[in-house]
Amino acid sequence: MGLALAEAAAEYGAHVTLVLGPVSNIPVPETIKVIKVTSAQQMADECIEQYRSADIGILAAAVADYTPVVREQRKIRRTGDELLIRLIPTKDIAGTLGKMKKPGQFLAGFALETHNEIENASAKLRRKNLDIIVMNSLNDEGAGFGYDTNRITIIDSNNNIDKFELKSKDEAARDILDKIVKYLKTGRDETI
Repeated sequence: MGLALAEAAAEYGAHVTLVLGPVSNIPVPETIKVIKVTSAQQMADECIEQYRSADIGILAAAVADYTPVVREQRKIRRTGDELLIRLIPTKDIAGTLGKMKKPGQFLAGFALETHNEIENASAKLRRKNLDIIVMNSLNDEGAGFGYDTNRITIIDSNNNIDKFELKSKDEAARDILDKIVKYLKTGRDETI
């Protein structure tokens, strides 16, 4: 979804910087500046740095909420019946960017939900100071990870909810960008 958004934004004429986590070799148009990262901490550091001078931030990466306290460099061999792994929270990228957002900056986030979907996504939008949140559900056939399609719902900070049918991720990306453009043109205090 992130790559589809980056490509669509470039087609719309934006200067795009894509902070890209570990993925298979995916061709990215030369018009997009790519910063490759391999960890959640690197993703957070780069997103924070890039957002300082950005007009719009779109956070589509599914960064893990927790990371192991100890990272093993070798295979962990079986020594008994149980293995306990201590986890600590990763840096909350959306929350951090929401706190540092300056007047005139726009911030869009994503929420993958399994239950109480609209309520949970709306709460995340407010908690993280987002302008819009793109919600998708693991309950929707053909949406989410591992598919070339997605069924999204966009909620904005004015509590407007737009539900979309199942579409290709490229089409969904254009729906998201159209919503952002409309939001920026009409103003944040108006119904969009």
